[in-house]
Amino acid sequence: MQGFCSLGSGSKGNSTVLKGANSVFLIDAGFSMKKTEDLLSRIGMDLRQIQGILVTHDHHDHIAGLEMIVKHYEIPLYTNCETAKVLHAAMNVRPKFKIFETGVSFKLDEFLVHPFSIPHDAVEPVAFTFSFDEKKFGICTDIGFVTPVAVRALQNCTHLLLESNHDVGMVHASNRPQVYKKRVLSKQGHLSNEESRTLLEAVFHEKLEMVALGHLSLECNCPEAVLKAMEGIATPIKLLHQEGPNPFFSFVQETVCL
Repeated sequence: MQGFCSLGSGSKGNSTVLKGANSVFLIDAGFSMKKTEDLLSRIGMDLRQIQGILVTHDHHDHIAGLEMIVKHYEIPLYTNCETAKVLHAAMNVRPKFKIFETGVSFKLDEFLVHPFSIPHDAVEPVAFTFSFDEKKFGICTDIGFVTPVAVRALQNCTHLLLESNHDVGMVHASNRPQVYKKRVLSKQGHLSNEESRTLLEAVFHEKLEMVALGHLSLECNCPEAVLKAMEGIATPIKLLHQEGPNPFFSFVQETVCL
């Protein structure tokens, strides 16, 4: 069954399974190899099934498991050139890189993948859309503010995974260091609930089937605040959790519970 499943979403790790008719890919690998193996087993899958890992950017919560996964499974990594340089320098193994150019679509099995630039404090961060048949899946997290590039790229998606990282008031009221507050609220940080709604409103259309909201801060956000910010959005809203695996969302029917 075609669809996607977040193995976990948040500052402690991010990884998403993308399943096609005849292929399976990971978007990021932010958990250790052992934890990734466990999470996959809980949805009836195995790392040996993964045909490639698409990397959004070089932050630890998105790449923590890459080195050991590549060492033991030799799965190719799909990255842009600048991210590949960082990974190459940091890893003691030599991955099989498949280099894409940010902003240029490429074919990946049944998917037409479009990697687009997003503002974040990483080397060359990207988000992705995956188009196939009459469906289009967009995954966009770790974005500091809503850009025209992101809005254009996410037009006409039937399924979305978007960031809704923090509540601004909760950030200011938290005991987190000032440097954290400055970073997360900056234009190279993360989307607030209100900014996430702004992005969703900008790309909303009548064929948008569902939206999964992820990368929620455990300290500076809560499900109630997210859902309140999304009131009135006329499509099903699902919240992703850090401790996964989250439900599998089908591109054919709404959801399949684990």
